[in-house]
Amino acid sequence: MASTDTTSTDAPAAGSVEAGLDALETTQSSRIPFRRTLIDKILPPLAAIAVVLLVWQGLITLKIVDDPTKLPTPGAVWGAFRDDWLQGKLLGYIWTSVSRGLLGFCLALVLGTPLGLLVARVKFVRAAIGPILSGLQSLPSVAWVPPAVIWLGLDNSMMYTVILLGAVPSIANGLVSGVDQVPPLFLRAGRTLGATGFRGTWHITLPAALPGYVAGMKQGWAFSWRSLMAAEIIANFPDLGTGLGQLLENARTASDMAMVFEAILLILFVGIAIDLLIFSPLERWVLRSRGLLVKG
Repeated sequence: MASTDTTSTDAPAAGSVEAGLDALETTQSSRIPFRRTLIDKILPPLAAIAVVLLVWQGLITLKIVDDPTKLPTPGAVWGAFRDDWLQGKLLGYIWTSVSRGLLGFCLALVLGTPLGLLVARVKFVRAAIGPILSGLQSLPSVAWVPPAVIWLGLDNSMMYTVILLGAVPSIANGLVSGVDQVPPLFLRAGRTLGATGFRGTWHITLPAALPGYVAGMKQGWAFSWRSLMAAEIIANFPDLGTGLGQLLENARTASDMAMVFEAILLILFVGIAIDLLIFSPLERWVLRSRGLLVKG
């Protein structure tokens, strides 16, 4: 007697390996609950900040450090923030430095990307300037400020030169590292499909080298920001405007520790904000596009 079972045999069984693989490939589109985001992402840094403030205030309350010229109270630092905000200066300090830093970083990106590709793809160029790039990457950014001032004077071109000298080697070396990690099979497949020359670089090499390139960009921004702060601290001139580096140097000259801490915290805040707003999303996108980002 013929079987009357109409159950399809094409779909994988619930406990089969195929079903498990299908589940892994299924895109999780459900939105993460706000409560989980609050617990996993928001509360930990807030708790860390609270601990730092408690320890800071405890050092003063317990008179472990009782000299306000060495360690101001959190209230005094907050007062410095409030005064600059009420006087309309705070956003000006931030914008002066951020606009310089981002423009300098974009220029470094324009120069460092083709340089990195050239070093990665041409053996003679790599042998000639590869070690120089690595040496420049390890050179402290502050070392470029005195010669840049002598060459270009006290103006914005000096600032951008210091940023370029600090950031370009990091961006180029990051791209070189990314290109070196591209599987040769990808390049052979691209050549087979006609992706040679510029088309091969654009469609095969750069996409495959993106993780290393993004890492180099992230490090390049860190070098850009540190180079700019060094230039603003050393090359302090009224016509350049007051950025965060100049604010820190002015506070040191005036022996105003509350303002010193204000400048340090602003520099730290901007660095963290740029990373969270630009580079962390970019890094997550790259990892997600390669199936490497696992949602916990």
